[in-house]
Amino acid sequence: MREQLAKSLDWGEAHADFDQAVAGLAPELRGRRVSGLPHSPWEVLEHLRIAQHDILDFARDPKYVEMKWPDDYWPATPEPPSPKAWDESVAAFKRDREAVKKLATDSSIDLAARIPHGDKPSQTFARTVLLVIDHNAYHVAELVALRRLLGAWPPKT
Repeated sequence: MREQLAKSLDWGEAHADFDQAVAGLAPELRGRRVSGLPHSPWEVLEHLRIAQHDILDFARDPKYVEMKWPDDYWPATPEPPSPKAWDESVAAFKRDREAVKKLATDSSIDLAARIPHGDKPSQTFARTVLLVIDHNAYHVAELVALRRLLGAWPPKT
């Protein structure tokens, strides 16, 4: 079960995965919003990174401080702040995804156990991993839809 949870974090067997969703997107499209939709690819990428990091932080840090919703979970602008920001965000997302995989496969952690500093019985390590899987799948699909609407799907290889 642990291995399956870890594999599910970057699974692309039934759909596009994160790596495909962010690959090769032209810099001039990264900050572009599509008419009728609230977020640019940059905003979705950053939200994925920030939320995944926050969920992981909650699971690992007994001194976790809750972030303010929605302000702290979305970037301030639709465009990346620098040419390097996209790649840095992708790399940070992947690092944290690996940390969630380690959490899922660490046999010293009882996945069914409640996170000690959590305030709800439902806040378990297993729920943490499942929450990341669910949240990421939703927003990866959003990135793919944005790319389709921007005429940038599938990625050029």
